[in-house]
Amino acid sequence: MSSRKITSWLHFGLVISVLVAVAGNCSAKDTDKSVFLFKGVSGPQDRSVVKPAQPARWQDFECGSTGRMALLLTDPDSAWLGVVHGLQTIGIPFCITRDHGEALRHRVVMAYPTISGRVLPSEALQALSKFPAQGGTLIGVNVEGGGMNELFGFSKVDSGRSRHQMTFDTSHPLARAFDDPRERIIPISDPKSGESGMGSDGYIDAKEAIARFDDGTAAITSHPVGDGYAYAFGIDLGFFLLTGYNNREQGVARRYVNSYEPTLDVLLRLLRNMYRAGEPSAVTLGTVPQGKPLATLITHDVDYGASLKNSAEYAEYEAAAGLRATYFVQAKYVRDWNDDIFFNDTAPAALQHLRKLGMEIASHSVAHSMVFHKLPLGSGDERYPQYQPFVRDKEHTENATILGELRISRFLLEHFLPDYRVVSFRPGHLRNPFTLPQALEATGYLYSSSVTANDSLTHLPFRLNYGRDIAAQSAIYEFPVGIEDEEEPRLGDRVPQALALADHLSHYGGLLVVLIHPNITGHKLQFEKQFVAALRQRAWFGTMREFGEFWVARDLVQVDVERQSAQLHVVLSVPKSISGLALQLPDGYRVASVAPQMKFTQSAGQVVFDELSGNVRMILERN
Repeated sequence: MSSRKITSWLHFGLVISVLVAVAGNCSAKDTDKSVFLFKGVSGPQDRSVVKPAQPARWQDFECGSTGRMALLLTDPDSAWLGVVHGLQTIGIPFCITRDHGEALRHRVVMAYPTISGRVLPSEALQALSKFPAQGGTLIGVNVEGGGMNELFGFSKVDSGRSRHQMTFDTSHPLARAFDDPRERIIPISDPKSGESGMGSDGYIDAKEAIARFDDGTAAITSHPVGDGYAYAFGIDLGFFLLTGYNNREQGVARRYVNSYEPTLDVLLRLLRNMYRAGEPSAVTLGTVPQGKPLATLITHDVDYGASLKNSAEYAEYEAAAGLRATYFVQAKYVRDWNDDIFFNDTAPAALQHLRKLGMEIASHSVAHSMVFHKLPLGSGDERYPQYQPFVRDKEHTENATILGELRISRFLLEHFLPDYRVVSFRPGHLRNPFTLPQALEATGYLYSSSVTANDSLTHLPFRLNYGRDIAAQSAIYEFPVGIEDEEEPRLGDRVPQALALADHLSHYGGLLVVLIHPNITGHKLQFEKQFVAALRQRAWFGTMREFGEFWVARDLVQVDVERQSAQLHVVLSVPKSISGLALQLPDGYRVASVAPQMKFTQSAGQVVFDELSGNVRMILERN
C-alpha cells in the first residue's frame, strides 16, 4: 500500500545533498548511497533457508468422530486444501476419507471435487444415492454424472465458463441471513472475462435453488429426500476459496479496499448452516476471542520521516484507552527516491517507547519498494550493513531481495529491542510476491497482513499456501486489511462507513484490520478515537501477535461429539493453550459439566472458556 507522496523539497534535496548522519555511538556517512550505519551492528549471522514445498497429505485430516462433517475426497489431485482451510476458518469439525462407507457413517457428507462415474465406483454412487432418504445430508460439488440428477433435484447439467455471479434466494432458510446486497449477489469471475471465466456447472430444471447463476441455471440446489437433504454446488469450492486465499482473484473483487466483500464468507457460512442443520449434535468453533461478534486490529504503517515521532501520540492514546496496536516499522537506513533516512540513531528510543506502552513492533521491510513483488528471492545470506537496497524510482529497486527485506528489517528491530521477537510482517504498498509465504517462514515470521480483505474475497483470517498455489500449505497466517487511510474522502470523514463495515462483519464474527499511517495525527487520530469509542463495548481489540496466537491455537483444536442417551458428550483436544475460545452449541443445549474444572461463561447457544488446554470433556444437556 502506498505511503504519502514525496514532496517537492525532498526530490530537490535528493538531487543536491548527501546525507551526513552523526550521533554518539553511530558512524555517519556512505558517500555512494547515503546509508546510515549503526556502529558495531552487523547481522543476522545465521542463514535463512527456504525449504522445498511439501505437498499436503489428506491423510493428516483422516481422524475424527462421526459427529464431524465427512469430506469424501473423490479425487486427491484437486484443490481440496482450499476446502480444508475454509472449514477450519469457519470452525466446522471435519475429517477426510476416500472410503464412501466410512464417510456415510457421518450424518453430513461433502463429496469433493466431483460426483460422477469417472471418480466413484457404482457401489459408492448407489450408497450415496440412498443416504439422504436415511436422514443424512449429502453435499455434492460439481455433480456431473453417476445417475444422481434426480437425487439432487435437477434434470441436466450445463458446464461452461461464461457465468460471472450467483444470486441467493433469501427466502430459503439456509440463506435467510444473506440480506445485504453484497451477500445476496456474489461474483465468481470477472464480468469482463467473457467466455474465459471460472468453470461452473449450471443445474437445469432444479426443483429448488438456494442460488442461481446469472444465466438462470441453479448454482446451488436444495432437495429434500426422505428425512434428509441433498445439496449440489455448481462451482469448485476448493478452487474458488484458493482464488481468494492465494490473492489470485483477477477481477472478481468489486473493490480494492474499504468496502464489504463477503464472497467467500457467504459460502462458508452457508456450509456451516448446512452442517448445523444436518447434524443435531454440531459444536462449531467461534472466530473471535471471548465470543465477541467482531475482532478488530488497529495497525500503523510507519514508513515516513515524521511517522516514528507521531507514533508516540497514537500509542499514548491507545495505552490510555487500554488498547494495544501493531506498528509496522520500516527500517529505512538508506536514502533514496522514496524518502530520507529515518531509521537512524533516534529510532531505538522511539521503538522502546512504543514497546513500553505495550504496542507490538512488526516489520514493514527496509526499502518499501513498489516492486517488492518482483524482487528476486535472494540467497538468505543478506546482512546489515552490506545489504543496501536502493529505490531509484517507482519501477526500479536495486540491490534488494525478498529475503533481504525480511531478514534485515527483523534483525534491526530485534537488535534494538532485546529479548523481543518480531513475528508480523506487512510489505510496502501491499506488494505480494508468490514466494512470500515460504520466505516469511524461512525468516522466522508467523503472521502476515499483505493483502486487502476485498482482494482476498473474505473478511476472515486464513492460512497461506506455499507459493500461493494449491498443493502445499505454509505455517503463515494472513490477516487481511479491511480499512486503510489513503482513499478519498479523508479518513476522518469516513467514520460512518467504517462503522457500517464493522456492523456487517459483526453478524458473523468477522475480522476488521484497520491500517492508519501515522504520517500525520489530526483527522486520522480523531478517526481512531471515534471508531474505537463506537465499537469498544462489542468488539475484541488486540495486536496482530495476540490475534495470531489465538488463531494458531484455534486451528489446532479438535472437537468430537457423541450422543449418550439425552446427553451430548463433547471431547475437546487442545494441543496449544488458548484463551477466550468460544464454542457454538447445538440448539437447545447448555453446558452441564466440564472436566477438568475450568472457568467458563455461557449464554444462549454459546460457551466461552477463559483458558483451555489439553483434553477436556464437556457434557451438554437440554435446557
